[in-house]
Amino acid sequence: MSMEPTSPSSPPSPTTPTPRGVRLGEPIPEELLDDAERMPREELRDLQLTRLRATLRHAYDNVELYRGKFDEAGVAPGDCRALEDLARFPFTTKADLRDTYPFGMFAVPMDRVRRIHASSGTTGRPTVVGYTENDLAMWADVVARSIRAAGGCPGHKVHISYGYGLFTGGLGAHYGAERAGCTVIPASGGMTARQVRIIQDFRPEIIMVTPSYMLTLLDEFERQGIDPRSTSLRVGIFGAEPWTEEMRREIEERTDIHAVDIYGLSEVIGPGVSAECVETKDGLHIWEDHFYPEVVDPLSDDVLPDGESGELVLTSLTKEALPVIRYRTRDLTRLLPGTARPAFRRMEKITGRSDDMIILRGVNVFPGQIEEIVLRTPGAAPHFQLRLTRRGRTDHMTVRVECRPGATPEQREAAATAIAAGVKDGVGVTVEVAIVDPETLERSVGKIRRVQDLRQA
Repeated sequence: MSMEPTSPSSPPSPTTPTPRGVRLGEPIPEELLDDAERMPREELRDLQLTRLRATLRHAYDNVELYRGKFDEAGVAPGDCRALEDLARFPFTTKADLRDTYPFGMFAVPMDRVRRIHASSGTTGRPTVVGYTENDLAMWADVVARSIRAAGGCPGHKVHISYGYGLFTGGLGAHYGAERAGCTVIPASGGMTARQVRIIQDFRPEIIMVTPSYMLTLLDEFERQGIDPRSTSLRVGIFGAEPWTEEMRREIEERTDIHAVDIYGLSEVIGPGVSAECVETKDGLHIWEDHFYPEVVDPLSDDVLPDGESGELVLTSLTKEALPVIRYRTRDLTRLLPGTARPAFRRMEKITGRSDDMIILRGVNVFPGQIEEIVLRTPGAAPHFQLRLTRRGRTDHMTVRVECRPGATPEQREAAATAIAAGVKDGVGVTVEVAIVDPETLERSVGKIRRVQDLRQA
């Protein structure tokens, strides 16, 4: 069954020079945009409906789980006559992928699957995703589009510090950067001192990495006596975890680069579902020719109008190996009109996850609220973890925060006091604060595990 994907463009020659008049970190000329980026909104909606109807049929005909879900809900692929009809169809959750582990959600024979990725599976069975040749081409296209949105052009060198392997970040960024005509430096994660040396020697203009690991790199630059503002880097494309405007400001001030956001998740494709445009930095344009977004009330499941905050739900429009219908991301955001790419709606930066919300003694707490307080505290590094325990019948939260390298005992104590006061005043709960040594908190693929819930233990 053909999903009618946009024919993948041929990768530009790696020797193609940067176009005249293009400066890194500035919007690229309109003639360098692809056809979909220049498409009128109404034409895009017609394309979405055609692809959505084909995806629903593909999923129903080839995935037993979807056939059962559709039948139980009393809907059939032919019932989707307008984009708004998608709301009648059932959701897909991460539990569905785990229940059908490993390949029960695949919609094509295994001999058409060219690659398999999987989540870490730290909280249960991993979620397994597959890609056909067309899926891989589409993935490279949307990541390349995301790099162009950040101002990247053919000829730029891209240092990739996402982990390679079953995690989608490294290989997704790698093939997208090559499709964009860039030169790839596949550094992967870890070996921080070596990465600093590579950046110094190879002089990349762009880095793709988690924001928390970027801060670790900056600490290492400074430990080696190198001013991060003196490097060749001009753009950082950061994803794989939520990050705040305060973290953007810190990274940009310490590095003199443009820090832009990229979003994705393996169940939908990997990195490249949406990306910020460097000229506006006002939210992430969703590449809606391949991914159809909805925002729903996480409690009632009702679809919310654009502009209202809720849980992001995504439906793939061109995936062959693993189509996803109304996938509940658990990420909290809202949809806004397009700006730098008018045809595509924007999603606001992720403010948190519905499943990361902590109810502490009756108060809703999100890790992003704590991050804002940590980032404005002198002596505290932007690396923190929330540890939940029970003391008697009462929930207790300890905020564990790494200190800056070289922080004195007095600075550490002052930071702990300031963070505790900031959480009490700004969030409304009393917490304990523990200032720990640099690089103490557990990391996974460059990310810090933000919440450690030990209450059941």
